[in-house]
Amino acid sequence: MTKPQIWVASFLFLFIVLFLLNRLTKEEKTEKVNTVENPVPQTDMSSEEITGTELVKRLGCTSCHGPELKGSKIGPDLSSVKNFWSRDQLINYLRNPNSYMDTERMQEYKKDFPGTIMPPFNQVDVKDLGKIADFLLQGK
Repeated sequence: MTKPQIWVASFLFLFIVLFLLNRLTKEEKTEKVNTVENPVPQTDMSSEEITGTELVKRLGCTSCHGPELKGSKIGPDLSSVKNFWSRDQLINYLRNPNSYMDTERMQEYKKDFPGTIMPPFNQVDVKDLGKIADFLLQGK
């Protein structure tokens, strides 16, 4: 084998080893971490018993919008949501935030919070999104 062939073979071998390690560790992480794909973990509570406050915590809203949802460096303040959204509009926004990105208000948020992306919650039950919307619209 020539030196270039040895290098290519070495990199290919290393790539395969790293790929296999990634697959093995990825399976362990999905079991331990509550991801957005399964935002409401299975508990003794039924979905009807979970409050909007609990859903906001479980979905990770506080990680971007702050512990009191008063905003942070990466997410806006949610205390004045009722001034801008109706219940149905807010539910639709939570299901598909990208469909609202052309609005003037969202363009301002893009400037204020560059690199931050609101994740869609289209896999969350609409009833649960309604609870979140009711919680945010009550203005705490």
